[in-house]
Amino acid sequence: MHIADFDFPLPPELIAQEPPVERGRSRLLVLDRTSGAIADRQFYELPELMQRGDLLVVNNTRVFPARLLGRRLPGGGAAECLLLRPLESEGVWEALVHPGQRLKDGSRLEFRGGEHLIHGEVLDRRFHGRRHVRLWVERGNLTDAIDAIGHVPLPPYIKRPDVVTDRERYQTIYAQQRGSIAAPTAGLHFTPRLLAALDAHGVERAEITLHVGYGTFQPVRVEHIEDHRVEEEHYEVSPAAAAAINRARTNGRRVIAVGTTTTRTLESLPVGPGGHVEATTASTDLCVCPGHQFRIVSGLVTNFHLPQSSLLLLVSALGGREKVLAAYRHAIEERYRFYSYGDAMLIL
Repeated sequence: MHIADFDFPLPPELIAQEPPVERGRSRLLVLDRTSGAIADRQFYELPELMQRGDLLVVNNTRVFPARLLGRRLPGGGAAECLLLRPLESEGVWEALVHPGQRLKDGSRLEFRGGEHLIHGEVLDRRFHGRRHVRLWVERGNLTDAIDAIGHVPLPPYIKRPDVVTDRERYQTIYAQQRGSIAAPTAGLHFTPRLLAALDAHGVERAEITLHVGYGTFQPVRVEHIEDHRVEEEHYEVSPAAAAAINRARTNGRRVIAVGTTTTRTLESLPVGPGGHVEATTASTDLCVCPGHQFRIVSGLVTNFHLPQSSLLLLVSALGGREKVLAAYRHAIEERYRFYSYGDAMLIL
């Protein structure tokens, strides 16, 4: 299939620049993937759409303030460093730096905020404009300093600087495991009250971890979707989560993934004897595209995604390209809010 088959026009004013005034006050478009029927609901109505015994699987990764703003040394010109992932050497990160052409190997940086000062050195150039950067502090703990002065790495389609409230709103309420540079945004709609209502309705819940990397923002640059490669991302599925998934599957209950990251994780799991999934800590580069045979996931809670993106490919793999694009056209006509801070979709 051609990536152009997954294009659609989106009025820019539908790209949400702010979260809803109140967490969870989002719209929910429900798509029946068998019939293609569409219904307009509210996200707080989710328990009514679930069946007793459904297993809802969420991603408990935590976004850290990965964007450092500072200056080059000597000279003092502005510099920016987006931390992608820590490497094995202490204080060394894979990162994107700006201005890339001026930051050669050996360039020195500093990032200040309040009482915190982070020193940096560009070590070497990697693939796709990435660098290895060494960071250190003279006093205290590097992680604490990053948390204190780092900025929330909002997606590039949010055309504003981050603000203090983004530290809470660009984070799920169940975020625990630090490591992502982007939120698993389908989870942003959940509130304690909604989780309690799901519990009362008999919906079970399990948590996995997948740390969302920069690849989530990368466009598909190939003509044929079969040629697209997704960057590896680290994931972990605990024995408790694997057991919950196996119980649900054995009993014929639905496994509903909250988000594309959860879907990739579940569909990447090794399957052992008897068709049971196994607890795993690994990395995945799985690209879920139309034609993928789903082994675990039978339903999906997700946001609305960019045209010609790997995330839209995944949603189309589950819901069907024509049905999903028809649902997107309906969402645009009905003025749903798109992308990270936007409204949600439920595919069953």
